Amino acid sequence: MHLRAALFLLLAAGVLLSVAPVSRAEDALEDGLDDDMDVEDELDLGLAGADDEDEGLEEEGEDEAPPPPKAPPAPKVTYKAPEPMGEHFFAESFDRGTLDGWVLSKAKKEDADEEIAKYDGKWAVEEMKDSKLPGDKGLVLKSRAKHHAISAPLLRPFTFDAAPLIIQYEVNFQSGIDCGGAYVKLLTQTPELNLDQFVDKTPYTIMFGPDKCGEDYKLHFIFRHKNPKTGEFEEKHAKKPDADLRSYFTDKKTHLFSLVVNPDNSFEVLVDQTVVNSGNLLKDMTPPVNPPAEIEDPEDQKPEDWDERPKIQDPDAAKPEDWDEDAPAQIPDDNAVKPDGWLDDEPEYIGDPDAIKPDDWDEDMDGEWEAPQVPNPACESAPGCGEWKRPMVDNPNYKGKWKPPMIDNPNYQGIWKPRKIPNPAFFEDLTPFRMTAFSAVGLELWSMTSDIFFDNFFITNDRNTADRWAADGWGLKKAAEGAAEPGLAAQMLTAAEERPWLWIVYVLTVGLPLVLLFVFCCSGKKKSAASPADYKKTDEPQPDVKEEEEEEEEEKSAAAEKNEEEDEEEEKNETGDEQKLEDELRRSRRNRTRKD
Repeated sequence: MHLRAALFLLLAAGVLLSVAPVSRAEDALEDGLDDDMDVEDELDLGLAGADDEDEGLEEEGEDEAPPPPKAPPAPKVTYKAPEPMGEHFFAESFDRGTLDGWVLSKAKKEDADEEIAKYDGKWAVEEMKDSKLPGDKGLVLKSRAKHHAISAPLLRPFTFDAAPLIIQYEVNFQSGIDCGGAYVKLLTQTPELNLDQFVDKTPYTIMFGPDKCGEDYKLHFIFRHKNPKTGEFEEKHAKKPDADLRSYFTDKKTHLFSLVVNPDNSFEVLVDQTVVNSGNLLKDMTPPVNPPAEIEDPEDQKPEDWDERPKIQDPDAAKPEDWDEDAPAQIPDDNAVKPDGWLDDEPEYIGDPDAIKPDDWDEDMDGEWEAPQVPNPACESAPGCGEWKRPMVDNPNYKGKWKPPMIDNPNYQGIWKPRKIPNPAFFEDLTPFRMTAFSAVGLELWSMTSDIFFDNFFITNDRNTADRWAADGWGLKKAAEGAAEPGLAAQMLTAAEERPWLWIVYVLTVGLPLVLLFVFCCSGKKKSAASPADYKKTDEPQPDVKEEEEEEEEEKSAAAEKNEEEDEEEEKNETGDEQKLEDELRRSRRNRTRKD
């Protein structure tokens, strides 16, 4: 009974798992569609057309059969470009199909070979190769092994004051990524800023986005902090996220990368609106924003007589007189006995008797020819050949070289460290959020993989405005991609290709229930009934014999129960008689007492 219940639960779980991808896709599609999105229900149109054709056929004649019904096509989502609503500093969806407003760099990269120094990598505005939303265009990095640089001015410079900074954009590594980045730079507002000369050394305020080379998956958040004492800028890197970033580079899906920096110095890094890294500008950046208040004195030197040895050899110790430093570590085993049959006169190896000197062997050049050595066949049946030697064993009297024992150093002073002095470069900036204003956004990239898709750049200081833009852009992509996702089987195969150890899990979770089901079905079969003429003395009892035996057993059990009830009744009667006898004895004693 328990086995049947377990099998039923396993089969039910399998059905639910197979249905889950479909329901998730439908839910994603419904969630992604709002009032601004048009959905063409071709199913209703097809059915209406079929009804009209049926009426026409009925009028022409009832003998003609109606055409077979067509399979309903999947609903199509009509793409509509997102429109910024609310306070924002930059919004770009590329749905105009041009690079209007963007500036291609004409500069050359310094400290690079002439062949690759130019920023001549190609950019294009086009749809994704496997787009689920016809009409949705984006910026595509088209060249591999080239420098790319493109930028665009903001509507107005962003100044860090009392409102947060929110930047978000979409990336799809359509062809995967071998080595390259997809990060953005927020270019610092300076009088020297010239977008057509945008290079790697162009000052930026923040650099943010994914980067990968080899198996090192990164999600950068770097800001340049201005030293209030020297005026110099220094890069501050956020700590590495704890989340596994691999899938964002390999699944070939569109991902939304977002950065939120708040006036209270807190920050959040999000992927697909899920926080993957967070912290504080004062505590979680490397190197720290503020230098230490004290530093080690660079002119301080360790005294010559400073003793850092915690242990020293005991100067009063002496080597014992019986200590033999010359005793060997191993000695021959005196108890060993040469095995019987040992062939002392036979060498272990002999010259190959079948070997022949090569015809081109020149003894003047090659020396005297000797046959190659082979194991002596006479030694195969013997315990050994050649001179027998006693095996070596550890010497019980071996002590090795004598060394004085170690004792605590009475002059130990600890590990020397230079003294601390006030840091002449110390400063304390408690508001690192107030970074340098920026006035443009740019992509300055090198990649060994082409077809990196960028879309829906957005910079604002209002979280709700950013969420609306994300819902209208990335949310629609997510819904369309979710509706087109493969079933559970295809997802399992894809996952197993990336992680081969999953095959073991599949065998245990799928193969084991099938084996149990097979065993259950096979072991539950009944033997075919045989005719009375087929039974022999050695055969099992016939069904009527079995019924008689069962009736006899029931009668025996009923008789046993009746006997038990009679025994209990007799015990009760005996107990009652004894009680009556005791009562009569008590009465007689009372009567005697009264007479006396």
